[in-house]
Amino acid sequence: MTSMSRARVARRIAAGAAYGGGGIGLAGAAVVGLLLAEAQLARRHVNGGGEHHRAPHADGRYGRTYDAPGTPAAEPLRLVLLGDSTAAGQGVHRSGQTPGALLASGLAAVAERPVELRNVALPGAQSDDLDRQVALILGTSDQVPDICVIMIGANDVTQRMPPTRSVRHLSAAVRRLRTAGAEVVVGTCPDLGTIEPVPQPLRWLARRASRQLAAAQTIGVIEQGGRTVSLGDLLGPEFEERPRELFGPDHYHPSAEGYATAAMAVLPTLCAALGLWPAEEERPDVSRREGFLPVARAAAEAASEAGTEVTAAMPTGPRGPWALLKRRRRRRVEEAEPSRPAPNQASA
Repeated sequence: MTSMSRARVARRIAAGAAYGGGGIGLAGAAVVGLLLAEAQLARRHVNGGGEHHRAPHADGRYGRTYDAPGTPAAEPLRLVLLGDSTAAGQGVHRSGQTPGALLASGLAAVAERPVELRNVALPGAQSDDLDRQVALILGTSDQVPDICVIMIGANDVTQRMPPTRSVRHLSAAVRRLRTAGAEVVVGTCPDLGTIEPVPQPLRWLARRASRQLAAAQTIGVIEQGGRTVSLGDLLGPEFEERPRELFGPDHYHPSAEGYATAAMAVLPTLCAALGLWPAEEERPDVSRREGFLPVARAAAEAASEAGTEVTAAMPTGPRGPWALLKRRRRRRVEEAEPSRPAPNQASA
């Protein structure tokens, strides 16, 4: 599917979400039986290969160095993760390997302030669970998070939730968090076509459906004042080239190295949303094909290239709202060690 046609589909889905339209089918009825049969086989393969169904608990305080005696006391930044198993960190063994811990320690290092992490993501969650998760965040504390990271969408595709409904729930969650005063970064639906157990033609259809949903999610999030980062094929072609290294034991959830790669792609957007990234990095770089585009076109391009950030720009243009598309540089995984939490850095 071309970028322009994906943009048109994304606009239709987002419009249906905004105005209460029904679901837009992503696969014809003639192949539903085949897809269901193959999906059941793939699900048995995925579930049979994973022994650990719970994500490690990583909530706590990161960057304790900045609490050390003799240093000025700094109010901690409050970081919250919402979403599904990817946000929770399912598939790894240690709390420090989860995306929440990696993002919290990286944010603490950039801000030179401690970070309080809370993770309310639920493995297996679909977008309709975000209402409950947001209520947990906004209803149990007087302190509004400084920034929230949402990773959601894969289960919407595999469980065949209508994309308009999916985007509607995500948009409502972003709106509530932004209205409360929190910055929001959304990691859009990953490319399910990279999952090893999924056979053809389900793999091709899963890739198309997940990219369409990712583009529509981007439009919905930008309209509510959030930012998005494309998770794409879980943030890099290395997931297809080295799946044994970057997928976990179940061949579905990322490994520790895979989550580190994902966290590195999201961290710059996290910092930029909080005004912590260098000003020169915020200007579009023409050599990296960055720039201002209509929101739907920016969303479609981002869905095709992992690690791409989209944020609102000019309020309107000849073809509607515009956005800034940025392809932030990503370091290799082995260069990310400083962002990993040190032992005893977080309290359980």
